[in-house]
Amino acid sequence: MTDRVYPKSTAHPPQPLNGSAGANVFPATKAQLYGATRPAYRPQPERRRRSRCCSCCLWLTFLILFLLVIAALAGAVFYLLYRPHRPSFAVNSLRISQFNVTSTKLTSKLDLSINARNPNKKLVFVYDPTTVSAATSSSDVSIGTGTIPAFVHGTKNTTTLKVAISSTSETLDSSSITALKSDLKRKSLPLKFQLDTKVKVKVGGLKTTKVSIRVTCDGIKATVPSGKSPGKASTENVKCEVDVRVKVWKWTF
Repeated sequence: MTDRVYPKSTAHPPQPLNGSAGANVFPATKAQLYGATRPAYRPQPERRRRSRCCSCCLWLTFLILFLLVIAALAGAVFYLLYRPHRPSFAVNSLRISQFNVTSTKLTSKLDLSINARNPNKKLVFVYDPTTVSAATSSSDVSIGTGTIPAFVHGTKNTTTLKVAISSTSETLDSSSITALKSDLKRKSLPLKFQLDTKVKVKVGGLKTTKVSIRVTCDGIKATVPSGKSPGKASTENVKCEVDVRVKVWKWTF
């Protein structure tokens, strides 16, 4: 049996990359082959996370606006139904039975009468105990304090509030004593009163939260006692302003 002869392989050797005939040629490594076929990695921006944050902020803004609109509508309906008005205050009379100033101390006793008026037809005011403080208008020197008990102020009602304001041997600094003596040299002593309290509004069976208010009555001109005769005051031009005080953390507005 004759042997079969196969032709020799005529494959050409790989040519060098730079075209030089005499350079040594090595086969490509796996890293080179993979690097040539695989595209370079480029990190994509975090669009999904940003889009979620934007959508959350947008929904939160819509929710706040919705709550504000609901609150505004509720306030408008409440105003149209009840026509709320602030209470008003006026100084009725003032009597000074004692007012002594020494080189370092002050002793005073005043009897104040104030009219509180509720002009509302359907709103009832419920007051906490009220702190009343008296001071001079010109130099703002405190001359005494007093307290009005808690009370309920009915609809379309005017209530007379009486309070005793006193200061027993209160020690004052030299500047306050000098200011007081300077005021006493005048014919009349300018005074002002501040009432600080908390009040809540009652509508039928509903009650609101307590709100702080401050009533300031200024423009009072009083005379000091002379002998056994007590001092009196002129209350014709007295104006009392009612301010709602809102406390936010450490600040009161």
